[in-house]
Amino acid sequence: MKTWEKMNLPQEVENLLNEKDNIIVPSSREQLLELSLGEKYQKTFQVAYNVKGKGPVVEADVVRCKNGISVNYKDMYMRRRDPNSMVIGDHKPTDKRRYKDEFGMDFEGVREETFEWLKEQDLIVMPFLAGGSKMGYEALMIGPRNAAFFATALSDLQAFIPAEEIRDGFTPRAIVYVAPPFRHTHFDGKQVVVHNRLDNLHEVFAYNLYPGPSAKKGVYSVLLDIGEREGWVTLHASTVKVITPYENVLTIMHEGASGGGKSEMAEQMHKDAEGRVRLATNMVTGDSSYVNISAKCELRPVTDDMAMCHPSIQNDSKKLVVIDGEEGWFLRVNHITEYGTDPYYEKMCIHPKTPLVFLNMNATPDSTCLIWEHTVDEELGKPCPNPRIIMPRAFVPNVEDGPAEVDIRSFGVRAPLCTKEEPTYGIMGMFHILPPALAWIWRLVAPRGHANPSILDSEGGMKSEGVGSYWPFATGRRVDQANLLLEQILATPDTRYILIPNQHIGAYEVGFMSQWIARDYLARRGSVQFREEQLIESRCPLLGYSLENLRVDGTHVPKVLLRTELQPEIGIEGYDKGATILGDFFKEELKKYLSPDLNPLGREIIECCLNDGTIEDYRNLISIKF
Repeated sequence: MKTWEKMNLPQEVENLLNEKDNIIVPSSREQLLELSLGEKYQKTFQVAYNVKGKGPVVEADVVRCKNGISVNYKDMYMRRRDPNSMVIGDHKPTDKRRYKDEFGMDFEGVREETFEWLKEQDLIVMPFLAGGSKMGYEALMIGPRNAAFFATALSDLQAFIPAEEIRDGFTPRAIVYVAPPFRHTHFDGKQVVVHNRLDNLHEVFAYNLYPGPSAKKGVYSVLLDIGEREGWVTLHASTVKVITPYENVLTIMHEGASGGGKSEMAEQMHKDAEGRVRLATNMVTGDSSYVNISAKCELRPVTDDMAMCHPSIQNDSKKLVVIDGEEGWFLRVNHITEYGTDPYYEKMCIHPKTPLVFLNMNATPDSTCLIWEHTVDEELGKPCPNPRIIMPRAFVPNVEDGPAEVDIRSFGVRAPLCTKEEPTYGIMGMFHILPPALAWIWRLVAPRGHANPSILDSEGGMKSEGVGSYWPFATGRRVDQANLLLEQILATPDTRYILIPNQHIGAYEVGFMSQWIARDYLARRGSVQFREEQLIESRCPLLGYSLENLRVDGTHVPKVLLRTELQPEIGIEGYDKGATILGDFFKEELKKYLSPDLNPLGREIIECCLNDGTIEDYRNLISIKF
């Protein structure tokens, strides 16, 4: 019996597979790695396709290294995710772009063309569990054999099922179809991923080979679609359990748009060559301040990017409970620019337990791929800002398996430099305490923020990533996801909320130090509760409460980093202008949610913002415990 004959498949998929003899259902990850380098496991392999009117087009070069395979895309555009890649091919309710509106025809014709093209290819058919091994849903990938590196990446990101372990009655809830040449023949060279939601099957048509919008976020879309139907959410969040030198334990979950510091939340603080922790550098005066931290906290990662909040793990807890929705993490390492920057990741990548998949990094055959040697974007003359490693979570030291109760939900925002001469929304202090109602609207707006390295973005300034910061990957309606998030907040009153900027605090450059300081400070306190006299109402109500003071391991953090209006480079006037920029942006984005289907409490919260409500107004809508 052929492996796929055990499966319950749509008739057209059965027809596709039964017509072909040259199909591989992989038996192991090792087999996938070998296939990624061609039939003879070559040192270098070009992934190329014959494109009508263009002849052979090389999409990617794959190089065999001592520590894995290195994949480089020939087209600079393909080295990061295009935020406009998603298109909806079905006719179910959605707020996203429909295929027919975008391309002037129903998707069904191109869908049929895709199946015809796949019939002409040597194929890989790879079963996996979408959502990971603990809570995952049966799924399938079908694509050309010469794109085996894509299948390898997906097998690491999700829970690959070897051919011998397929059970009778395997029924996919999702199928990912890979057809790279269509990028050129149908979509003017653009990254396009079409989601076609059938009644019992979510189809993902990946018309490009960058795994970001399909193998990574495409599977995320599948989980969001299933959750929307069943009444739960997969959050865009990293989660880490922090254990202090005094054995206090705190679990913090960090949400935010791409580039908002999710992966960094599970990293140790970076130190300079002298072992010092540089807290901040004033970009006007050039002065830097440092903190001394004698003993570091132990970090136990739980999730990196996709936190499933399935009702089966929530039980009766009044705190949010999450479990990882992935088996591997899509780590961006643009901040690692030389040896010694991050020994933690460098050791894992130079001496991995098994070979890894590297993207957008320079490598030569049989060498060790070094994660600080990033591919140069030829057109820009500088390193690609989106070098990636796919790291199986089982390789991560001290990783936490199973569900985790969340003490604090933080939200990260990439903040620009702010001065009185050039005021911006970069007025946030090191971190702010948010009442739950404010935490909800921050998640509706989800600012993408300043200088995002993860995606293509031709315009600067503040943009909204949308509900939960996962809206770019959701296929349905904003209002449904907004309601789910609000219901989740109301059901988990013992989880608290904070807001953390990264990159800049007013006129100071901080990188991700703000979230590392906030994480360690809250864990060392041993409590997430504050007395009201320890907090000050922020001058901008959208920022909730600021801290009166903050001391980490005996070192006081300067107050100008807690309340940016105290910075002479900004002052009250510059701060208020920045607050106006932030407030106007929120009002414009929140109007999109005023649907008749919005939860009535949600409508009150949004109207509170539109009417310039105070912090007390937000507290009255959903109470906060101090």
